[in-house]
Amino acid sequence: MSKKKRLQWTSLSIVGVLVVILGFIIFSGKGNSSSSSSNNSKTKVVNIGVTGSTDIPIWKEINKKLAKEHIYAKVKVFSDGDALNQATSNGQIDINSFQHYAFLKQEEQQKHYKFAVIGQTYIQPLNIYSKKIKSVKELKDGDKIAIPNNPTNAGRALKVLEKAGLIKTNPKKGYSPTLTDITSNPKHLKIIEVDPAAILKLLPNFAAGITNANYVQANHMNPAKDSIFQIAPDLKDPYNKPWINVLVTRESEKNNATFKKVVKAYNSKSVYDLIKKEYKGVDVPAFNY
Repeated sequence: MSKKKRLQWTSLSIVGVLVVILGFIIFSGKGNSSSSSSNNSKTKVVNIGVTGSTDIPIWKEINKKLAKEHIYAKVKVFSDGDALNQATSNGQIDINSFQHYAFLKQEEQQKHYKFAVIGQTYIQPLNIYSKKIKSVKELKDGDKIAIPNNPTNAGRALKVLEKAGLIKTNPKKGYSPTLTDITSNPKHLKIIEVDPAAILKLLPNFAAGITNANYVQANHMNPAKDSIFQIAPDLKDPYNKPWINVLVTRESEKNNATFKKVVKAYNSKSVYDLIKKEYKGVDVPAFNY
């Protein structure tokens, strides 16, 4: 064999060895990548929809519980409930957590959603507040009362006034009466619908007002200590049932085993304790421990 051919053969051999080595490296790399991907794929991601960021601490605690189950609750924040229910219906969101039974029923009736409640979370008190009086017994004839101007909370506010013994509403309207459903108003109270976020700031213009607990917190007030009338958030009281916030998924997913584990993590003692400690009456757990 000539010197030239020997050099060519040697060069080809070196190239061949390099190709084999490179192939081994690539194969090994793919093997590692596949293993990593396999490990990551063990974690099941559940898309959770909420409105606003106030519940984020709750879901962080839930994820601590879910980690041992290889489940991760990925929270997505929506600006309004209508869009969130739509996203849940079309499958973008697996479970939503923002609405109570009353709002859910209204949505299902109006938009024909096929939803299922798979768990309860908390109840937010809707109390009566005032800057002028200390008790609802001090209300005078013709006094003005501010209530939320959205249908669901307006109906609930009227039921609060009824529970306080100030008015009566048509029982056929259930938990969602309107102003025209008031059947008795002995003190001739002037009940005015107002933006719920503005009610506390407008209290100097009213004898009293009713608004949501999250607005109370935003105004550095306490729903229990600063109200002049409140309904105890007793889960056994039928009055409170419509106002319990719930975990909602599609009807077709109501028996999803992974989703059931998310509910179990939510209804755990550590989450119960967190809500009691951190939310200070704005949210009251709707599950017992």
